[in-house]
Amino acid sequence: MLAILSQGPGSVSKDSDLRKPVGGAIFLPEGLRGPDPSRHPLLLSCRPECQVWTGTLLLGTCLLYCARVTMPVCTVAMSQDFGWNKKEAGIVLSSFFWGYCLTQVVGGHLGDRIGGEKVILLSASTWGSITMATPLLAHLGSAHLVSMVFSRVLIGLLQGVYFPALTSLLSQRVRESERAFTYSTVGGWMWGCPVLGATAVPPLLPSDLILALGVLAPGLPVARPSKVPWRQLFRKPSVWAAVCSQLSSACSFFILLSWLPTFFKETFPHSKGWVFNVVPWLVAIPASLFSGFLSDHLISQGYGTITVRKLMQVMGLGLSSVFALCLGHTSSFLKAVVFASASIGLQTFNHSGISVNIQDLAPSCAGFLFGVANTAGALAGVVGVCLGGYLIEATGSWTSVFNLVAVISNLGLGTFLVFGQAQRVDLSPAHEDL
Repeated sequence: MLAILSQGPGSVSKDSDLRKPVGGAIFLPEGLRGPDPSRHPLLLSCRPECQVWTGTLLLGTCLLYCARVTMPVCTVAMSQDFGWNKKEAGIVLSSFFWGYCLTQVVGGHLGDRIGGEKVILLSASTWGSITMATPLLAHLGSAHLVSMVFSRVLIGLLQGVYFPALTSLLSQRVRESERAFTYSTVGGWMWGCPVLGATAVPPLLPSDLILALGVLAPGLPVARPSKVPWRQLFRKPSVWAAVCSQLSSACSFFILLSWLPTFFKETFPHSKGWVFNVVPWLVAIPASLFSGFLSDHLISQGYGTITVRKLMQVMGLGLSSVFALCLGHTSSFLKAVVFASASIGLQTFNHSGISVNIQDLAPSCAGFLFGVANTAGALAGVVGVCLGGYLIEATGSWTSVFNLVAVISNLGLGTFLVFGQAQRVDLSPAHEDL
């Protein structure tokens, strides 16, 4: 993904040629990154390396979610085999987030300091091995609940570093007007990865990611920023708005990811599992790519960055919650699949909103800031998933779960619409007005 200019000055005919993206986003060599890399006049790109790195990171996202969604998909059958009730199933489903929330900040900070690709490489080699051993752990002794909770906590700990490290990597390599589509391409395909987990046919192994990153990592220089100005960051309302919005986005997604398979299985027991486990996530893939394209296109046409980011959040948190509410008020399987597909598809717009807004605010320490925001989201996910199971047991209705999703989503949306900004907040006071 990084092009290094090894030829002499005569190898490029025009300065404008350096500013053109060639087959993908524009990535910056370390030596050209100043306080604001997106404004530097010399931007380099290289089609082969852009494609290889984008493909490798996309592969990593797919493998990550293949491992993550195996438990939500298998919970229905495991609950029957082991006699779990909804509260116990909720504990197993939420246990992933217990570990997930503990390594977000660490992963982002390490990504900022030593390079996101190294962090991803080390974690993938471990969570991949644990995932492959999960069937054995499930039948190890009679304490099935304990063994599953323990394995999910470990996987959460190791996967928690991925998106902060990815955010750190992209914030240092991609300019502002290209960030939404790049992040939607690399991170947005996670919405289609549950298809692989749902069909139980993952064609890729964690070793594929390890091999690819092992080959690419030695040639990538990384930034080593100075100390994170965390006091300066958290004095800004825009930072708190970003954290709150990311919390709402992550929590809503985690609740739907964890409980939708069980909702369809219990509400429509005679329906085909591959339909409700596959269709909504397939719809999300083009929706994610479209949101990234639309966001970058609007910015290139002169619309304000923060205006575009807020529009994406209206779609990703506001409109998606409307369709989530509709799920609780339909008895038609076809309508339920449509509503679920619309809600999940619209949630992908968050990648072109809050996810890249964090990179707008603090590109020099985006990994750290994203880690903080996603930690809050993971903690909320623990509470939200457990609370969802409790509400189902207490009310006997799935409507309460979807009402919870709507309330959480709109609280985050309102905060971001009022306080969200796109100006950098990681610069020293002497540079903020330049």
